[in-house]
Amino acid sequence: MDRVDCIVVGAGVVGLAIARQLAQAGREVLVLEANESFGMETSARNSEVIHAGIYYPQGSLMARLCVEGRGKLYDYAQTRGLAHRKCGKLIVATTPAEVATLAGIRARAAANGAPLEILSRAEATAMEPALACEGALWSPETGVIDSHGYMLSLKGEAEAAGAMFAFHAPVAALAVGDHGFVVTTGAAEPMTLGCAALVNAAGHGAPGLAQAMQGYDAGLAPTAYFARGNYFTLAGRAPFSRLIYPVPQPGGLGVHLTLDLGGQAKFGPDVEWIDGLDYRVDPARGEAFYAAIRRYWPALPDGALQPGYAGIRPKIAPPEAGTQDFVLQGPGRHGIAGLVHLFGVESPGLTSSLAIAEAVAAML
Repeated sequence: MDRVDCIVVGAGVVGLAIARQLAQAGREVLVLEANESFGMETSARNSEVIHAGIYYPQGSLMARLCVEGRGKLYDYAQTRGLAHRKCGKLIVATTPAEVATLAGIRARAAANGAPLEILSRAEATAMEPALACEGALWSPETGVIDSHGYMLSLKGEAEAAGAMFAFHAPVAALAVGDHGFVVTTGAAEPMTLGCAALVNAAGHGAPGLAQAMQGYDAGLAPTAYFARGNYFTLAGRAPFSRLIYPVPQPGGLGVHLTLDLGGQAKFGPDVEWIDGLDYRVDPARGEAFYAAIRRYWPALPDGALQPGYAGIRPKIAPPEAGTQDFVLQGPGRHGIAGLVHLFGVESPGLTSSLAIAEAVAAML
């Protein structure tokens, strides 16, 4: 049986960041990925937003790692010339009752280390004349990034430090062995590998892999849930240069407007609980988007929305739970040296990726 020092399961943005971190620390790293290339699921199906860290509960891993990761990601993109833009975000209140909630949102954000400025209606509409609102919050730290370019850079730096990648290599079984771990792939040519350190960064598949892992207490692994987020794209140019988010509603952040680096607008994601991985977008869901968007952009033309794409959040809490946090489960929780499981790494996973990588390396 061949052996390597470290195996990382999953080549999404977080797995890539972890592989880079470990390889640059001098460890021998092999990344196993089920798909034909890196970043083909959650990492490629999101808003590409660099989040400021506004909404997450104070003291949560999401809050801490988002703020840490935000600074690291801007620095990383800047020093490597990766396409990104710190365009900022307006969180808009469209009723007097929503205006009353802005101070509370600002206080939570400040506690997390995410600065916000309260704006009057006149100040907000001076920034974005097409906007309709009663007041807003301005987030100067929010931005967008070319996520594929970022992941390509992470992979390149990991490989430059000696990391190896195996694609079309789905993991079929994990086990605690006499000298670390045994990993079996289910590819056309199955491999059985030994390793001293194992990182389960398999995204949607991470809970199932952990539950089936021999020598690990399956009761410590959460249940996987799937929340599809549908995006609709705008035909034509949007009259906005910043991201526009409504004040959060119970159950989600509402239908927001994000911009890619070319200025093209997309709306979403909504929340649609499903039973498994299904990336189809139902065009009929777009009907509900019009009323939501017109609360802050009344001039949205009829027929302007087109089905775009869908992403699926790797949830570990059921719909009625409301919120969840990242889970980085290391030896301190399960008692197995050299093993880290990552569960529930949804948004802001992209923003947090470099900080998550440092945290995982420290746990190993």
